[in-house]
Amino acid sequence: MKVKLILIGKTVNKHFEACIDDYRARLAHYLQFEIRVLPAPKNTKALSEDQQKEMEGRSIINSLKTSDYVVLLDERGKEYRSVEFASWLGKKMNAARNLVLVIGGPYGFSKQVYDRSDEMISLSKMTFSHEMVRLFCVEQIYRACTILRGEHYHHE
Repeated sequence: MKVKLILIGKTVNKHFEACIDDYRARLAHYLQFEIRVLPAPKNTKALSEDQQKEMEGRSIINSLKTSDYVVLLDERGKEYRSVEFASWLGKKMNAARNLVLVIGGPYGFSKQVYDRSDEMISLSKMTFSHEMVRLFCVEQIYRACTILRGEHYHHE
């Protein structure tokens, strides 16, 4: 199975980018993993929240294949403990050919993206910056892979 993480806009903080790259390299040992960065809309100050979500939504939809299993990282999604997330990921590895996780822009997703999604998950009830969410998501995928292999990265 291939796992893809779709992001809107670049990771600006170089410290977060370095950590994300570290986990991306570690994940190569377990599965095919790709991060696809879609450009953020330009001149967002002149756009309403809905216009920005629509522009981002078109970009997200255009980057998906019909066979992709699409999971949105959304505050209203299902929350998992790390071991539960590992189990969830293991099931997806057996059932889906391409798992695509999507982190949207600052205002969430357009209706089109919600309609196209297969599932939503949440990393926490707390609010984090988009750059933190990127890092946490990649780290949790790595943690899940080590849990599935019975390795000692995760401790109960």
